[in-house]
Amino acid sequence: MWTMPEICVSMRQMSSESPTYSPLYRQIKSLLVQALEAGEWHPGEVIPSEMELATRFNVSQGTVRKAIDELASENLLLRRQGKGTFVATHNDPRAFFRFLRLVPLSGDIEPSRSVPIECWRAKAGTEAARVLDLKVGDAIVIVRRVLEFAGKPVVADEIYLPGETFAALTLEMMEESRESLYTLFESRFGVRMVRAVERLRAVAADRASAELLHVAEGSPLLSVERISYTYGDKPVEWRRGLYLTHDHCYLNELG
Repeated sequence: MWTMPEICVSMRQMSSESPTYSPLYRQIKSLLVQALEAGEWHPGEVIPSEMELATRFNVSQGTVRKAIDELASENLLLRRQGKGTFVATHNDPRAFFRFLRLVPLSGDIEPSRSVPIECWRAKAGTEAARVLDLKVGDAIVIVRRVLEFAGKPVVADEIYLPGETFAALTLEMMEESRESLYTLFESRFGVRMVRAVERLRAVAADRASAELLHVAEGSPLLSVERISYTYGDKPVEWRRGLYLTHDHCYLNELG
């Protein structure tokens, strides 16, 4: 936990490093993110009240409220009426749709099941090193899995992870887990995905993906490439997924 002198130094440093004026609530927001990144408050835990944080940072309660409002709008914090403000967690069912926008055309809610296929260690090539902000040759972990809906394979994923962070990840761990993959990363490795960037394009199924998704080679698929970031805008996952859209669509709500 910061002492008051440390808070003042941090805020002066932020001001001196940026030529653009930063509102006070944005400085408080930055300090709250630093606390989240440092693990001061864990996913699912309640954070101190606005009054306590205002005293801690020596600012008004309104300033703290504006900082928390922005973090809540970015899904880093979650307000619960009458209960307080909590650190967002992947264990919350509402978080699932944030990172998987595939929905059935029927409109029905379908349970998903992650089926791990492979998990192995490798050395980062040029592209993986660039995307994950690593050096060429650094250790990475590669995961292949299929995501099933209503017992049918719908998504084939190949996932690249920093080897140092996920050194203990094994195929057996994923097979035994009853959690979503992101919940597993959060609970076992302390890594929470806070945002992601995706690129979508149409592709034809090659032999490997056709076998995994039980379709004919050359069938149309939706390719979804994702880079996921944790606190501090640090990339911690590079995912290349192939989506079967016979009975599903990719839904993105705008506005």
